[in-house]
Amino acid sequence: MVTWRGTDDGFVTDSVREIYVRYARGGAGMIVLEATGVRDIASGPLLRLSHDRFVPGLRDLVAEMRRHTAAAVVPQIIDFLKIASRKPTRAYLEGMVARKRLPEAVLALSDAEFEAQHEAWLASPRDRRDFLHGYRQTIADLSRDEIRALPDHFALAARRAQQAGFDGVELHFAHAYTLASFLSVTNPRDDEYGGGSLENRLRLPLEVVEAVRGATGAGFAVGCRFLGSEDILNPDGSIGGNTLDDARAIAVALARAGLDFLSVSRGGKFDDAKQPKVGETAYPYTGHSGHACIPRDKKTPPLVNAFLARGVREAVRAAGFATPVVAAGKISTFEQAEGLLQRGDADLAGMARALLADPDLPRKWRAGHDAEVRTCVFCPFCEEEDHRHRVVTCTLWPKGPDGPRHRLTPAVWSGGGAA
Repeated sequence: MVTWRGTDDGFVTDSVREIYVRYARGGAGMIVLEATGVRDIASGPLLRLSHDRFVPGLRDLVAEMRRHTAAAVVPQIIDFLKIASRKPTRAYLEGMVARKRLPEAVLALSDAEFEAQHEAWLASPRDRRDFLHGYRQTIADLSRDEIRALPDHFALAARRAQQAGFDGVELHFAHAYTLASFLSVTNPRDDEYGGGSLENRLRLPLEVVEAVRGATGAGFAVGCRFLGSEDILNPDGSIGGNTLDDARAIAVALARAGLDFLSVSRGGKFDDAKQPKVGETAYPYTGHSGHACIPRDKKTPPLVNAFLARGVREAVRAAGFATPVVAAGKISTFEQAEGLLQRGDADLAGMARALLADPDLPRKWRAGHDAEVRTCVFCPFCEEEDHRHRVVTCTLWPKGPDGPRHRLTPAVWSGGGAA
C-alpha cells in the first residue's frame, strides 16, 4: 500500500520509518513494503531500490523493524512506464505543431472548435487518447533492448534488497504496471513478447523471475503479486482482459518457475480509467477494474475476491505444487480470515486497508480482544489520499490538533482498553 512518505527522490524518511515500525509492532506475520521502483527514474516520493545509494536507508529501516518483530519483511519491487498529465487544449496543440504532428493551421481554431472537431484532426486512436487522457507510454512503445534490460533491473533491485537485510522480494506483476501489461491478453505486441500466445506473454515475467533468482540465490524468498482477473470494462459494456482461467495458467507457470508465494489481486487497469481533469494524470483505480481492485462500496460483500485465490490455488495444487497463495480483498474480521484458511481458499490472508485502520489488529485477534479492533469501514478516504499523492492515513485514526487532515499515527495498543 503506497504511503507517499518517501522523499521526492525516493529515500526513506522518518515518516516511512514511523509507519513501518508501527506495522512491525502490530503483529503481522509478513510485512510487504509498498511499491519500490527498480529503475533509477524520477517517480516522486515512492521508495526505490534502483541504485546502491538507497540501500543504507532501507537497511536502517529493516533493522529498526526487526527490533519489534520476527515477521518476514519484504519490499514489493515494481517497474512502471511513463505517464503525463492531461494538457490544456492549447498546450496540446502547440506541442503537436512543434513536433510536426499537426499543421500550423490548427492553431487558428479556438480551443472549443478543436475539441468539437478533434476526431477529424486526430486520425490515430493513440493521439485521441493522449489528447483526452494525457500521454501514457505502453508496452507497445518499448524496444526489444528496453524490454531485455528489465530482468537486470529487477535482479539488481532484488540483490540490493538482500543487502539491505530484507527476507525476500515480492515481484509486482499486477495492476497497471509494466509486467502486468505483458501478461495481459490485451498485450498488443506482435513479437516474441506479444499477446498472440500465453508462452509469449509469460516470456518477460519468467525472465525476470530467473534473473532475480540468479542474483539472490537460495534462502531468499521471491514471491509475486499478479491478477486473478483484470475486469476491464470495454466500451460496448462487455468485460475484457485476463480471466480466472488465464490466471490459473499463469499461476502454474510461476509456481513451476519456483516462486515462494503467489499473491492474488484483481483489476486496477488504465484501460477503463475515467478521464482525468486537465492538469491531472490518469489514475487506474477510477474505472470498473479499479473498483474491482479496491472495493469501496459498503454493500460489496466481504471476501469479494476470495474465489480468485481459491481458483488459483486449486490449479497450482492440481499441477503438483505446494506454493502458498495469498488472498486479499475486503478481509477485516478474524472469522473472515480464519474461514478463508480453513476452507482452503488460500494459505495467507493479505490486508492493506484493514491494517492501516488498525496496525494492532493481529495482536488484538491473538489476544482475543476482537471488540477493541478499529475495524476498517472501507470508505474511499485512504485511496483518495493516494490519488492526490498525499501521505496516506485513515479516517478512523485519532485527529491531530490541526484537524482531520493531520491525523496522528495511532498509539501502540497496550493490551487492554480502547485503542
